Amino acid sequence: MVTSLKSLTVLYWGISQVARISVSAAPNLPVPNGNETKVVISVEESQIKTTELFLWQDYSVLATMLIVSCAIGVFYGYFGEKQTTGDDFLLGGSSMGTLPMALSLGASFITAIELLGNPAEMYMAGAQFWMICVAFLLVMPVTSQLYLPVFMRLRLTSCYEYLEVRFCKSMRVYASALYMMQMILYTAVAVYAPALALSDVTGLDTYLAVSLVYIVCIFYASQGGMKAVIMTDAFQSAVLLGSLAAVLALGASQAGGLGAVWDQAKRTDRLHFFNMDPDPTVRHSFWSVVIGGTMYWISMFCANQASVQKYLSVERISQARIALWVSAFGLIAVYSVNFATGAVLATHYAGCDPIQAGTISASDRLLPFFVVNELGWARGIPGFFVAGIFAASLGTVASALNSLAAVALQDLVNGLLGITLPENKGAMIAKWVCLGCGALSFGLVFVVERLGPVLQLALSFNGMAGGVTLGLFTLGMLFPWANAKGAVAGGVFGLILVVVAGGGAQLAQVPLPRLHTSVESCPVSNNITSHISMDPSENGAENVFWLFRISYLWYSGLGCVATLLVGLVVSVATGVTDPAQVPIDLISPPVVSLLNSLPIKFKKALRVPTRLGSERRRSSSVRPPSLADDKDTRRRRRLSELAGGVFYSDAPTLTRGHDNLAHCLDPEKSPDDYNQHTSFKLEPTYSPQTSSC
Repeated sequence: MVTSLKSLTVLYWGISQVARISVSAAPNLPVPNGNETKVVISVEESQIKTTELFLWQDYSVLATMLIVSCAIGVFYGYFGEKQTTGDDFLLGGSSMGTLPMALSLGASFITAIELLGNPAEMYMAGAQFWMICVAFLLVMPVTSQLYLPVFMRLRLTSCYEYLEVRFCKSMRVYASALYMMQMILYTAVAVYAPALALSDVTGLDTYLAVSLVYIVCIFYASQGGMKAVIMTDAFQSAVLLGSLAAVLALGASQAGGLGAVWDQAKRTDRLHFFNMDPDPTVRHSFWSVVIGGTMYWISMFCANQASVQKYLSVERISQARIALWVSAFGLIAVYSVNFATGAVLATHYAGCDPIQAGTISASDRLLPFFVVNELGWARGIPGFFVAGIFAASLGTVASALNSLAAVALQDLVNGLLGITLPENKGAMIAKWVCLGCGALSFGLVFVVERLGPVLQLALSFNGMAGGVTLGLFTLGMLFPWANAKGAVAGGVFGLILVVVAGGGAQLAQVPLPRLHTSVESCPVSNNITSHISMDPSENGAENVFWLFRISYLWYSGLGCVATLLVGLVVSVATGVTDPAQVPIDLISPPVVSLLNSLPIKFKKALRVPTRLGSERRRSSSVRPPSLADDKDTRRRRRLSELAGGVFYSDAPTLTRGHDNLAHCLDPEKSPDDYNQHTSFKLEPTYSPQTSSC
């Protein structure tokens, strides 16, 4: 309790310091991407009087959100059910409710960058990107039917442990290292970038804002574990949605109503949803947004440790499936409100674009600038808006820290180094690892600001690494013939390809297209930025190699497909794995059903056994529970049984696809009576006999 009181005291001091920050005008920074040239009309710059607009009511709203978040961490860390084991801390004891988990799952995907970027996208380029909402609807059936059953049956704290069981340890370490690098860097960027945008127009000191986010987040994530993360995310989701709805309602009212906003969007050609151009170099087309976006979000829901960890925080697969759909509709609601807000911005600034006018330096400043300067008359609304942005940052970082702790403990300490942690100290060790990951990510914030052009590459790397990892999981779950050599070759080739594509795009700096905006109604005292070109083709972009011009939305799909194709080709070239030798719970159930439905001649050609069992199994049929099992093992065995799986830690009696003991056991006989004739043994490392790296 002394520690928690000290942390709350530090938080209060930080917030009080924010209120004392003096506010200056937004700096006149160069416009990114090089697609705009400044034509100075007057040397006199407009001043943004945010000192008078961000008042004590706003700071109070922001402080309340941060203090409540800390209080939730204090409750679950010191007053809630005692957390003793690693699973208690990292998975919430698999006892979380469906709705809180669903809200937390959605909140972890809503970053502050998106909250500021989506309205700006609508303002600058139109509504084509809104079609990503269609992708959410396509992702959920794929996730719940193909990938989720495997994770729920195996109950692996780290999802990357699957890659060791299916292929080899090298792939587990490879995917874990990719994830850790991706998330530590991404969280730093996802906090710093919006904090910088807010500081320019609200006067909030960038580093103090970043420090507050990390202090609060590290505190409740390290003290309360997954339970605190999920419950805090649920609270922050309400703050986030409330702030977005308030800004939209007030903004639309000020612009003359949603009808006027819609009419203005139609007149300015912002309501285009079906750009059917199949060219993959088009930044946002129907195909890149819907198909490319679907691949990206499948990687986020199916090959991301933070997501899988939340699935495992509930008992039953039915709960996880409901949570997936709830989170999907939540994401659709947030994106829809965001784009409607962007239309409000387009209506309000129809005659004076603040970017061309030189009032703000970049498009991600548009929404904060509008809220502070146009809605500041509504006391507390700017603070409510900033609290929503902070809530998005907190949700992103908290989920990342908890998942990083799981990966570090399970894949590096246990998997790579072979160190077994005592059960009764699992929660305490996880807390310290979580705190260390947070400190490392926080330290990277001071590196991020110096990245320059590499900053956008760091954001794109999230999709790149996710696509490759998705390719590895897909290779293992959907193709039982794939072997470890194929996985290694595919994983390496896929990553190289997407890094070359993303890195080349950053070096080429292809300018982004944007819709026409006007400065006719701007005061003549402003610095006017004239657009020399709005079409990338007029800026020599056609001379850039096509791979460097490919839309960033294809990166995940490119990485996934490349990993799959190379993995399958190398597997065939080096000798495919016998599907009968792959443990049945490592294969996606629809694939098992499909293979079982094939005619005999096709089964023989594919080396599929006559009976690739897919019926429900009871873990006790493989090995009865033992008093020697620890608390986490007993819990996982029970939950694996609920999902219809054979708990994988029962190896070396994990059964193969063609001979599953649970299908035909005589209840009067012991499972050991069958072992010498009918089951294949796994080595202590749980690596299949047919695979080696």
